[in-house]
Amino acid sequence: MRDHPPETPREPVTETRHGTEVVDPYQWLEADDDRVADWIDAQNEYADSVLATPTRDALRPAFERASRIAEHGSVTAAGGRYFRTIEAPDEDHAVLYVESSPGGERRVLVNPNEFAAPAASMNWHVVGPDGERVAYGYDEGGEEQYDVRVLDVETGDRRETVPGVGRTNPGGFAWTDEGFYFVRTGGADNDGGQLDRALYYHKHGTDSAADRLVTDAFGPRELAVLTTDDEGTCFVAINDGWDTTELYRLDESRADPLVPLFVDLDANIEITTDDEYLYLRTDAGADRGRVLQISLGTAREGERLSLETFPEAVPETEDVLRGVEPVGERLAAVHLRDASSRLTLWADGECVETVPTPALCTVPPASLDADGTGEKLFYRVEDFTAPSRVHQYDAASGETSVIARPETEPTVPVTAERLFFESDDGTAVPAFLVHAEGKPPDAETPAIVYGYGGFRIAMTPSYRRFAGPFLAAGGAFIVACLRGGSEYGESWHRAGTFEQKQNVFDDLYAVAEGLAGEYADPDRLAVWGGSNGGLLAGAALTQRPDLWTAVLCEVPLLDMLRFHEFLLGESWTTEYGSPDEPDAFAYLRAYSPYHNVTKRAYPATMFTTALGDTRVHPSHARKMTARVQANQTGDAPIILRTETDTGHGVGKPTERIVREQLDRWTWLCDRLNVTVE
Repeated sequence: MRDHPPETPREPVTETRHGTEVVDPYQWLEADDDRVADWIDAQNEYADSVLATPTRDALRPAFERASRIAEHGSVTAAGGRYFRTIEAPDEDHAVLYVESSPGGERRVLVNPNEFAAPAASMNWHVVGPDGERVAYGYDEGGEEQYDVRVLDVETGDRRETVPGVGRTNPGGFAWTDEGFYFVRTGGADNDGGQLDRALYYHKHGTDSAADRLVTDAFGPRELAVLTTDDEGTCFVAINDGWDTTELYRLDESRADPLVPLFVDLDANIEITTDDEYLYLRTDAGADRGRVLQISLGTAREGERLSLETFPEAVPETEDVLRGVEPVGERLAAVHLRDASSRLTLWADGECVETVPTPALCTVPPASLDADGTGEKLFYRVEDFTAPSRVHQYDAASGETSVIARPETEPTVPVTAERLFFESDDGTAVPAFLVHAEGKPPDAETPAIVYGYGGFRIAMTPSYRRFAGPFLAAGGAFIVACLRGGSEYGESWHRAGTFEQKQNVFDDLYAVAEGLAGEYADPDRLAVWGGSNGGLLAGAALTQRPDLWTAVLCEVPLLDMLRFHEFLLGESWTTEYGSPDEPDAFAYLRAYSPYHNVTKRAYPATMFTTALGDTRVHPSHARKMTARVQANQTGDAPIILRTETDTGHGVGKPTERIVREQLDRWTWLCDRLNVTVE
């Protein structure tokens, strides 16, 4: 066991960018060679020594119990069958089942716990419109490099496999009567290769080698596919980053098969269909979102249509529209009001019913699904107090019921409230404050602030199953809703992008300073973020080290002058800007955590990464760890945990999740001087 971090050689590489000299002393840690592997092993040994404390042993029994609470996935109805995933208390991975009635007798379709490869998982599935087939994404090691496997629902047999499709997902998959369209990407072994995308067609009963290339005219832009249920018309939405979407109809009889429907818009579009209409959810002319209704006949025949010629099925409201689902003659809509979900039903452009939900909750838009009759709507509800529940709404009676919930109740009852804090420029920033019942926070409460602030991802209520011991010991957990997300529409998102990224960091500091002295002990305050939230935590470390006793920075982006050169990084220039452009270089250099480490005392900081991460390159965490360790003048430890046989976060077995959570909560409890039982 190491009692100090390993020495990291400085091997400066100097580049001149836009007239500015940039020195990188640890660029050698970007490699994946034996030398770097030895350095990783040494850093893990040091992390082991820091994390091997009585707190870890005290947390383990509670974490084992928390990990064995069943998880129920969303219901998909098709062809008189009902599909959903359930992860039972004794299983490492969720199993896909089919039921003849909602919540009724079920039969196993896919059991990832029985896959031959030990690190294999099923990370997504798509049910065919007639309920006769199911396709799922098979992955190994959490690398998100998929094979598509197709099952016969009646027999449970695997009908076909399309191997090596790369980073595809349900949005890049669409059924027809005779086969399916899918998006194939390049591999993760080539930096930027995952951004090479092409649309293919696979015909049932044929070898994957015969799959037909439809078009590869996409470049680094993201792509989603949707097929109507009845005639198999394929609509292709091409998202150019997070700002604009172009919508096309696929017509393979043309030399250019992409027929433009809605293009040249400075807006986003998402689509869904029923048997009569194409529904466009868009922020065009509606910062908080609206839905336009287009007949499928027009969508199948038209070209270069104008949004303004179509009626609104759901007009813009004061709340932020998150998603819709056809339910018979009506549309179910999920809105956010101050970062909490509302579920409503609409007809002829009017809200006709509000479905009851908890005061502070999340209804994931992707969880909405209606049966073929339009009589039942299924959805999940998540909140801070209990694990996710699956609900059913009956259109005839207007009643709701819970059809699936964990049998085990949480061992630590909690309560949550929503607070608002004023950022530097006067913007009101919401945050959720979670604590154990009967233990209201005060000026002596240890507290953890969790944030993300980017890519239109809203921070909404969710159950934190591993927070129980910390909350029971008198701690508080705060979820900050920062600009860059979508809590208040597209303008809220854009206010945290490009040259305005500093707003996100300032929002975080406003929440932390507002908590300190009233809801939290200013000497026992931690910040936690992952991925883009890891950038947030890294900026919090370098810009305001005085605010924090501890920092937890997971799978982060930290070198903002080289992020675009690795893996998916180029696609993120539509959120951050490109360092290759002089103006963007200037503001990225100003906040890039890796380039703003100086000789000073830093709070205790834990970085994490994973060797199989195919989104954010592990070198971000490696280089930052080395630089902060070399510049630390204080006594607080700076550690790096590198995971193997896993990636950015998906597909992890329960045992690994428990181990990782023990690392994180041991770190936080020890640094905040919290004694858990």
